[in-house]
Amino acid sequence: MISVTHFRAADEDFETRAARALDVLGQRPGFLRGTLGRSTDDTADWTLVTEWANVGSYRRALGNYEVKLHATALLGEALDLPTSFESLVEIAGGAVVTRDSDHA
Repeated sequence: MISVTHFRAADEDFETRAARALDVLGQRPGFLRGTLGRSTDDTADWTLVTEWANVGSYRRALGNYEVKLHATALLGEALDLPTSFESLVEIAGGAVVTRDSDHA
């Protein structure tokens, strides 16, 4: 499962706060990888992208104390856009993997 969270932030400490949030998320079981990115067109536009083994891992991570302390406030600043996505097609090392949707 992929979480793509968009931010509009011009404050000088945003990158530090977001990097800390990514760090604590990265310590949770089921976390696969994450990236904090800034737009090349507008330096106030940011994304926090995380990939998880499954939606349950992501949801459990959000309930962790350290995540609540360092990430929840930041996530509350996100733009109101869809954030969670299923991985249905993946290409890695020349192999294509397709998955059925878990969405009921």
